[in-house]
Amino acid sequence: MRIFIAGATGAVGRRLVPLLGANGHEVVGTTRSAHKVSDLRALGAEPVVLDVLDAEAVGRAVSEAGPDVVVHQATALSDLSNLRNLDEAFAETNRLRTFGTDNLLAAAKAAGARKFVAQSFAGWPYAKEGSAVKDEEAPLDPSPPASSAQTMAAIRHLEATVVSAEAIEGIVLRYGGFYGPGTSLFEGGEHVKGIRKRAFPIVGSGAGMWSFIHIDDVAGATLAAIERGPRGLYNIVDDEPAATTEWLPYLAKVLGAKPPRRVPEWLGRLVAGEQFVSMMTEGRGATNAKAKRELGWTLIYPTWREGFVNGLNYKQDRSAA
Repeated sequence: MRIFIAGATGAVGRRLVPLLGANGHEVVGTTRSAHKVSDLRALGAEPVVLDVLDAEAVGRAVSEAGPDVVVHQATALSDLSNLRNLDEAFAETNRLRTFGTDNLLAAAKAAGARKFVAQSFAGWPYAKEGSAVKDEEAPLDPSPPASSAQTMAAIRHLEATVVSAEAIEGIVLRYGGFYGPGTSLFEGGEHVKGIRKRAFPIVGSGAGMWSFIHIDDVAGATLAAIERGPRGLYNIVDDEPAATTEWLPYLAKVLGAKPPRRVPEWLGRLVAGEQFVSMMTEGRGATNAKAKRELGWTLIYPTWREGFVNGLNYKQDRSAA
């Protein structure tokens, strides 16, 4: 098949493009920077410099590519240091999830593509009530912290728009928390540095659940969705959602760092904001049962326990390609 990937130089794209090529697909990949054209060629994609917020340019690029499938991986998440105001940190990504989604979906339909696959998130959007682990039928949080309300609205827009799209098969992949090459949770990444400096504490009870996913398993799941996924929402996470009090000390030990500090909620709220405290104390995990069943997806790293040991440094990097 011919695949058009918007945002092909991001963390997912860099693992997905070679994997698609290895499985016999032709890839057209976009980047906003002309400096990354050579990177795309090296990955095996036909490069296109494109701003997905430019509707006319998107229509022209997708039409010229003539894809069977359009994949929306465009984000702007290079700096997530501003956790106190998630909407400010995600402002550009929110535009990509709303206007960018609309532009790409319209272009995909006009070009006759049969499938549209888009990136969403399973890390914190589920409602903070009921079971600790959620499936795709569970409601999203109706009242997120004010600092993340726009980000939640953008996620809702993307998911509803894609899954309900007519004349094209819409698939939304709710990825868990990334770790591995090209992410902040990898040797040299900002979160690994923070854990080593004991600057990533357990806040309050630390009972909030997290769902992780290695970036190569993200690529594998996305390939499965492209090749054989039916319309719908899918949680792309590993087999073991875990509380902060479980995974964070384990990761610190794997990294050879001292155990994480513990701080009260009021201090966490002051330093990192309400959204981070919510994730730490009452976040919900996600189950991958539907994705494994309906996509025929098999994980390289079924749990974060083995993934943190074997997938966090360059010497142990098991490339998707």
